Amino acid sequence: MLMEGELSLVQVLLLALLPTLGTVLGVLLAEWRRPPEWLTGGALHMAAGLATAVAAIELIPRSQDRTETWIIAIALLVGACVSLGFYRISLRMQGGANGHSLIWGAYTAIAIDLFSDGLMTGGGSAVEGDLGVLLAASQVVGNLPGGFAITAGFRHAGFDRDKRLKAALSYAIVPVIGAAVGFLALNGAGDMLTGFVLALFAGLLITATVEDLVPEADQPGAPRHISSPSFAVGFVLLLLMSAYLA
Repeated sequence: MLMEGELSLVQVLLLALLPTLGTVLGVLLAEWRRPPEWLTGGALHMAAGLATAVAAIELIPRSQDRTETWIIAIALLVGACVSLGFYRISLRMQGGANGHSLIWGAYTAIAIDLFSDGLMTGGGSAVEGDLGVLLAASQVVGNLPGGFAITAGFRHAGFDRDKRLKAALSYAIVPVIGAAVGFLALNGAGDMLTGFVLALFAGLLITATVEDLVPEADQPGAPRHISSPSFAVGFVLLLLMSAYLA
């Protein structure tokens, strides 16, 4: 069984470390060896399936239980705009730079993504404990490629291992801050606001998955017989977690 009922702030902050776990696993993988392209593509498609399932199975139905459909529709659009905002901030962090500046820009972009992960974990936990756990757990697989990519970039730029590992460990604080913000904002909130925010999270996830994660998943060139089942496995995994662990 996942966590039932309300969670304390301390529990939520500990839960927010799960998104960082995926990033750290990616860092360790990059320190060890480069995985084959088909495996990278498959993992990203699996992450896309998980994110889609979170929006379709958990976030939107829970928002429908709490507020009107027209409010949900507006929230989905706002969520898409928030996703676009995060994307533009990430581009600005990386644009117009080269060398070490570009690497640190990419590092900051991943930190922004982790902050949004923590925000959703904290906000979901304020609604129901099991939702917070599902949101946090679903982000482990999705964050692995980012950790791999940034460490590979650090290695290519000539940073020593000690500095690379310190940079990776510093990621842990980012989703914790996001989780605190999300939890405190929604803890004790009314049904209308809660439903709006849950739908906003759904819009953010769907947009980021379709516009960012799926194109990134296609880049490694994973064959269709790998990518399609991987997407389905991710979706089904979240479905089973939602049905039998919540």
